[in-house]
Amino acid sequence: MPLRDIDDLEKLKKINAALVSRVERSMDQQVNAFSLFQTAISLENRVRTRTEELHATLHRLERSNIELSAAKENAEQANLSKTRFLAAASHDVLQPLNAAHLSVSALAEVQTSEEGKKLVRQVERSLETMEDLLRTLLDISKLDAGVVQPEISDVSLEALFSSLRSDFLPEAEKKGLSLKFRPVNVVVRSDRTLLRRILQNILSNALRYTRSGGVLVGTRHRGDTIRIDVADTGCGIPDDQREAVFEEFHRGISTLADGGLTGGLGLGLAIVRRMAAALGHPVTFSSKVGRGTIFHIDVPIGMAPAEPASTAADMDRPRGYGLFGTRVLLVENDTDVLSAMTSLLERWQCLVRAATSTDDALDLIGDTDWVPDIIIADQHLDGGDLGTATIAEVRDYLGRPVPALIVTADGSELVAKAARAAGIELMRKPLKPAQLRALLAHLLA
Repeated sequence: MPLRDIDDLEKLKKINAALVSRVERSMDQQVNAFSLFQTAISLENRVRTRTEELHATLHRLERSNIELSAAKENAEQANLSKTRFLAAASHDVLQPLNAAHLSVSALAEVQTSEEGKKLVRQVERSLETMEDLLRTLLDISKLDAGVVQPEISDVSLEALFSSLRSDFLPEAEKKGLSLKFRPVNVVVRSDRTLLRRILQNILSNALRYTRSGGVLVGTRHRGDTIRIDVADTGCGIPDDQREAVFEEFHRGISTLADGGLTGGLGLGLAIVRRMAAALGHPVTFSSKVGRGTIFHIDVPIGMAPAEPASTAADMDRPRGYGLFGTRVLLVENDTDVLSAMTSLLERWQCLVRAATSTDDALDLIGDTDWVPDIIIADQHLDGGDLGTATIAEVRDYLGRPVPALIVTADGSELVAKAARAAGIELMRKPLKPAQLRALLAHLLA
């Protein structure tokens, strides 16, 4: 029906409202579609922006990882370089230190006045402190660099205890302390050298901080492990220092027999923790201030049968020092060490012939009937010669396995392996004359 034919006003209003409503809905739909289109465009831009930011972040992260990896590699190389430097530096420093040790030992034997003896003791103490510091810093450096690889084998605790008792008994007696090792017929799985160093450091601390009473070393079975106990009657460790005692340069104070004060270097227990961690041997302690401390080291039981334990009388029996007339072939290229060692051996009534290289050593025994009873050689000699090779050539020339000893400032495991393979004893410089004398007597027995 044409609009002009509609005369009902209400109908016209309704038709108008319907038309307006339809137009409005159509416009709303167009607006909504445009709005959705704008929203989609906006979201796309935001996604693109976030994606670009993510790519940039991943790129920066990748660069950071590369830089961190390079920094880590540089740090590891620096650490290894530090270890090599310390090894080389300690070798160069230990050479003159060894000569000083030997010279002071020879000097001590000719002192008659109390003042002279006191001065010699002070020099010896200073030299020992320098030696301990150098060796410990080198050991800590090697452990931190991860270059120490334990050689696990069956270790006889009886033999280990006997060796430690021989080393520490003079120090204990000098301070008026008792030092007892309970005989033990047991074998454990460990690295003999590292386990010995752990016990050495704990024993050294125990004697240093004990003024009266003494130190007792014993063992207890705990399932598949052996617990080694080192108990002292010293000053004890306060509860608030239980962790601090394992930190570098943490020192207590103890009194020397001559009234002086010493707190040690503060490195003994720091290296104990590192070595024990390398071996997987838990180290703990219990302590009461004013009453003493007990250190515990848990070590796995060994697989080899244990040797019969020595009796207390056997452990107390002193070693003989029958070196009179012993013919010693000494091979050493450092003139100061050569002079000091010769002087010391001659004071022990040894007959010494000295050489600086393999050719010199062979010349000394090639033109005479003089046959050495024992060979003492440095590992690094003139002309690139090695002491182990020199000993092998001398033995081959003489046609018999002459007892031999390598004395070196080279602390590498390579030297130790070479000596063991050739059946040669090994001592590290600087030497302790009493230990050298005891070892020579043992080799000649």
